Amino acid sequence: MKHLTLFLLFGVLLFLSPVSAQMQNSDSLYRLPLKTVLAEIESRFKVKIKYNDNQVADRWVNYALWRFRPGVEETLASVLAPLDMKANREKEGLYKLKEYEYYRWQVQEGQEMLNYLSTLYQDKSSWEQRKALIRPCLYAAQQLSPMPAKPVAKPILTPKRMMEGYTVENIAIEILPGLYVNGSLYKPLHMRGKVPVVLSPDGHWGQQRYRADCQIRCAMIARMGAMAISYDLFAWGESLLQFKAEDHRRSLAQSIQTLGGIRILDYVLSLRETDPDRVGISGGSGGGSHTVLLAAMDDRIKLSIPVVSLSSSFYGGCPCESGMPIHLCAGSTNNVELAAMAAPKPQLVVSDGKDWTASVPDHDLPFLKKIYAYYAAQSQVQNVHLPEEGHDFGPSKRRALYDFLIEHFKLNGKAVKDNQGNYDESKCSIEKEPAMYVFGDKGERLPANAIKGFEQLEKVFKASISK
Repeated sequence: MKHLTLFLLFGVLLFLSPVSAQMQNSDSLYRLPLKTVLAEIESRFKVKIKYNDNQVADRWVNYALWRFRPGVEETLASVLAPLDMKANREKEGLYKLKEYEYYRWQVQEGQEMLNYLSTLYQDKSSWEQRKALIRPCLYAAQQLSPMPAKPVAKPILTPKRMMEGYTVENIAIEILPGLYVNGSLYKPLHMRGKVPVVLSPDGHWGQQRYRADCQIRCAMIARMGAMAISYDLFAWGESLLQFKAEDHRRSLAQSIQTLGGIRILDYVLSLRETDPDRVGISGGSGGGSHTVLLAAMDDRIKLSIPVVSLSSSFYGGCPCESGMPIHLCAGSTNNVELAAMAAPKPQLVVSDGKDWTASVPDHDLPFLKKIYAYYAAQSQVQNVHLPEEGHDFGPSKRRALYDFLIEHFKLNGKAVKDNQGNYDESKCSIEKEPAMYVFGDKGERLPANAIKGFEQLEKVFKASISK
């Protein structure tokens, strides 16, 4: 009764305002400014909605009060969905207005999607048929079918720097004419025979691949007897010599990052010291999305470790993760199904309790186990869940990675452990950022043919895929 009274009172006030009445009823749309509607929601349901003026300026709601429902969340969804907006509940009685996030689903929606996907296959044969639909589509969706021609230029390498138990050299690989992907290659100081290699794509954290945790991770892998190569995301890190930071959030970033990962694979597999049966990939956050995608696309990857990224309810919040329609392949897919495409090869999913990976143990791991069971390989997929931790690649996550690599790539764990059997990262050198540049402190060694700007990249990419 109270709600009905408020509704009628609000209607009377509008009727008494000729301007409002005209706006509302002249075209029978019962139209109101979004800001007015949000104020009514706050008043009616005794809640607070956080927003800034830019979010509501010049936005109107058609059939505004007709969209109200008995509950606040149903009302918010009804009002905001036509505007491609949503309101996230921050705590009891407090909501925050946001643009519609196509990449973020409710946990229950993600589980329902997995339940639906599970109906599409019942055994190894039907699953392989599903994979055969998805994989070529992943290439096509990123405009990588056919693949662009590979430039004939050799990689650019800086002199090796000698560390305790390992070496580091910076590297740039030309992946399209004038387009370089940059990174650092870590190798064991003394290599005997064929050794594993682990690709380490960067994530969306500050200081890019120059971060201490990234350097430590790669150094530890090298000290255990494997090579590790860390590399920049597109328009990230040293790639900013060629592009602006905002170019990273363009859809083509996903295609370029995938192409970069494939070209890095080509390179490390051309090295005589690489063991092709022990090639892995591990990245965190956006690098974790890249890890899952590359492992699904390229059979040369034999082990994968996505860290704080994998979830059935999160598709990747950056266009470099979901800007190309890879998730629309084969009638619709998600990152957990893509991760399952790595089966039966070893895979470790590292999740935590304070981001979108919180539901991995309850919802996503059982799906992965089901797919791996088709190959009688359930033990090959594992989950380390850290419920009290958040979104980072901290010591606990690194320890999980080390353990998994030691187990499956037969690395020398004793080389990086103290007398008590604990991992000792103190012998890893943390270099200053300029030491990790390929092209000099101010980009003075950038090749003369280097692309400058996104518009030029688009032309080069289009020409490369049309040949």
